[in-house]
Amino acid sequence: MIAFVSGPVAALAPTLAVIEVGGVGMAVHCTPNTIAGLRTGEPARLATSLVVREDSLTLYGFADDDERQVFELLQTASGVGPKLAQAMLAVHSPDALRIAVSVGDEKALMAVSGIGKKGAQKLLLDLKDKLGAPLGSSGMVGAQRAAASGPPPWSEQLSAALVGLGYAPRDAEEAVSAVTPQAEEAIAAGGSAPVPQLLRAALQSLNRTR
Repeated sequence: MIAFVSGPVAALAPTLAVIEVGGVGMAVHCTPNTIAGLRTGEPARLATSLVVREDSLTLYGFADDDERQVFELLQTASGVGPKLAQAMLAVHSPDALRIAVSVGDEKALMAVSGIGKKGAQKLLLDLKDKLGAPLGSSGMVGAQRAAASGPPPWSEQLSAALVGLGYAPRDAEEAVSAVTPQAEEAIAAGGSAPVPQLLRAALQSLNRTR
């Protein structure tokens, strides 16, 4: 198992980072939040999980060991593969997922693209007692209050990802505003704000204005 990769960031894409390790570029699939914390040319250390398939070896990267652990625990639930587990962590932090499971919050899980009501109910059963208690010092009540106020999580993730890709905060804010109708439309239809798709759309809007 490759527990982590460490080295300078050679390249960044919306959901992929290339880390130079001993002269080799390691392609690591990351959430927009993780990408937001990286800068091209600067050193980085990512906790990783290697997913082995018959026809592929895919490396997933995380900001810390806790996020990686939750990624692997999520896949113990029936029907959850690495892509869905990563999508869940793109929408919710590890503690937010712990809270959602502990209180039986179906809507929080349904905010993830690809998870419907029945799927959320099944996940709550499968993950019960697996993720553990929230690790944050603010506790469950504080996290729930934070989720109930302030900008929606998807917009913060999107803005952070754009800044991480090198755009100015003002440009990132304008790009987020440009794709807000698309996000609201997806949410109104009973789904969630698809952060990876919104990130691509935001990048397209930024390229058009240059």
